[in-house]
Amino acid sequence: MNIRRSVAALSLCAALGAAVGAAAAPVAVADDSPAGRSEGLYGAKDPKFDGVWRQSLALLAQDAVGVTPAKSAIDWLTGQSCADGGFAAYRADTSKACDPKKGEFTDATAAAIQALAAVGGRADAVEKGIGWLKSHQNEDGGWGMNPGGPSDANSTSAAIGAFAATGQDPAKVSAKGGKSPYDALLGLQLGCSAKAAERGAFAYTADKGKPVANELATASAALAVQGKGFVFETVGKDRGAAPEPLSCADGKGGAGTPKDTTKAAEAALAHLSRVMSDTDMHLKSAMPGAKDQPDFGGTADAVVALAAGEHSATAGKPLQWLQGKNSGAAAWAKGDPGALAKLILAAHAAGANPRDFGGADLVQQLNATGPKPEAAAPGGESDGKNEKSEKKSDDDGGVGGVWWTVGVCAVAGVGIGFLLSGRKRRQL
Repeated sequence: MNIRRSVAALSLCAALGAAVGAAAAPVAVADDSPAGRSEGLYGAKDPKFDGVWRQSLALLAQDAVGVTPAKSAIDWLTGQSCADGGFAAYRADTSKACDPKKGEFTDATAAAIQALAAVGGRADAVEKGIGWLKSHQNEDGGWGMNPGGPSDANSTSAAIGAFAATGQDPAKVSAKGGKSPYDALLGLQLGCSAKAAERGAFAYTADKGKPVANELATASAALAVQGKGFVFETVGKDRGAAPEPLSCADGKGGAGTPKDTTKAAEAALAHLSRVMSDTDMHLKSAMPGAKDQPDFGGTADAVVALAAGEHSATAGKPLQWLQGKNSGAAAWAKGDPGALAKLILAAHAAGANPRDFGGADLVQQLNATGPKPEAAAPGGESDGKNEKSEKKSDDDGGVGGVWWTVGVCAVAGVGIGFLLSGRKRRQL
């Protein structure tokens, strides 16, 4: 039975005056969350800094593998939206107004848009969120972490993903001066005048001093300049060759940075591949003052970007490292919905099975960090594709299905449940 249509039909069931009575109303769903967790929220740790981010990633990861999250999880994310359409990192009291100048974040807003667009049925929140992004675009075409802040690669990349997820061409999202998000990103890519080891990389921002190569920014930008968000259509193709590095024919190359997004993506992916090949196929933490240690989330982002660029074989190497028992990725992700979601999205993008990730079922682990899902595709992703098609038909109408459900309500008096699905990120 199509659950979402059934939910919509409940009010009609009541209007029919059937003997169902109160039994036809939606049944309350028990919150299976661990004690102390906010109803609908994934993860038990303090959500102050990453509540919206990790919730968005979790929904995106579930949607990608055919899991239908609890309605309470989707409602929680939708309820975090500010009056102007933006999202804060977390709102403990949603009855209090957001601070539009510093309390709302591009990254949280963009992630929430991608998640809510994926699960469907939240068009108002998605539309308002897109409007918020457009109203806070900088003149250089990019976005800062907060409204009015200097454009950075990570926030701009997340925003590009939000537009892509809603079917809008990021190249046509222009600021007052006519600059697009791609203009802002390409302006952060290091060219032939940089050190050989940094060519093709992206800087986090150009606001202060000389741009410096940053691997997290490079992984985010490498995906975004391809016009893709956290989840995209996987075609299973492989170019059969490693990413093409930046060409600096004269050894110096003058100004030399790619002027088109395809070459920019290739140069960034080549840089990431080169860096990971020197470190046992993973990225290291790029956080200022951080220890010399693996960056699991950044490595997962690199896998996603490589897979998006149709470099499946190249993406498979860092993915294999993440799956390894000695990598530490499993311990890093344990109990953390955002981290688990990143690994799931990496596996999904690269064509691996997140239900058997180095012997672990990441999907089951993610589901266990939040309210019990409405439905899950037990054998893999094929069931999920059917759910997505069903979900799309719901959004497009489906009057016949609604009346069929009404009939069932009238005859059987069933209580109807809920539905839906959807992705997190660090901030430098």
